[in-house]
Amino acid sequence: MAGEDDDDDYMGDISLFLPPEDDSSSKKKSATKTKEPPSAPKPKRSKTLISWQEKRKLDKERRLREEDDQTKARLESAIPETNLGFRMLQQMGYKPGMALGKEGRGCAEPVTLAIRRSRAGIGRETPAEAAARKEREAAEKLRRREEEMVAEFGSRQRSHWREKKIFADYRKAEASLAQLENSEIVVAVKEDGDEKEKAEDQVEEEEEEEEEEEEEEVITEEVTVFHHLQFINTFSMSVLHPFLIFLIIILCSLIALGFEPNA
Repeated sequence: MAGEDDDDDYMGDISLFLPPEDDSSSKKKSATKTKEPPSAPKPKRSKTLISWQEKRKLDKERRLREEDDQTKARLESAIPETNLGFRMLQQMGYKPGMALGKEGRGCAEPVTLAIRRSRAGIGRETPAEAAARKEREAAEKLRRREEEMVAEFGSRQRSHWREKKIFADYRKAEASLAQLENSEIVVAVKEDGDEKEKAEDQVEEEEEEEEEEEEEEVITEEVTVFHHLQFINTFSMSVLHPFLIFLIIILCSLIALGFEPNA
């Protein structure tokens, strides 16, 4: 028992196995701890920075798009004549551009391959297809809206031009009507003036006719008087001439003697 008690329990005190610490080193550590400046706050992550998960996702999508484009380009390209399968088809009677079927009414192009990268079932749209469909619908809606706006603008402009034309026609009709009314008034005034002139001319003609008749009557009377005087003169020269000569002689003698009939 005594031997067992004398054995050291090396697991009892671990400090026995540790080197002794100097007081100076402990003091230095405490001083450095107290003198350390406060840690600067970590900068916040910018929203513009892309995390590695997002970057990995974008790289994967880009790689898949490139693979799909390469696959579609290869599918769209024709099989070269050097291809072994193409030679076998030629040996079986196939010619480039030939359609399937006995009568040549079948498919002339190979069956297209639809590449699906989503986990949706067959017949379901992939997110890319849904986004593309929405973009097409939005573009179609915008196009219809633009066409409606153009049609509405055109109809509005046509109605505006029609109103302007109607207004111009109304103005022209109004001016023509006023011109016709003025011409009718002028014609009526002219007709009245012509009637007045005709009446005046008729009155003048009547007056001239009356004057001519009066002149003819005067001339007739003068001719009649002249004929009477001529007759009297002839009669007097033939019958009364001696008697008149005698009377004239008597009157001249009386005047010479100073006889005045009034006295």
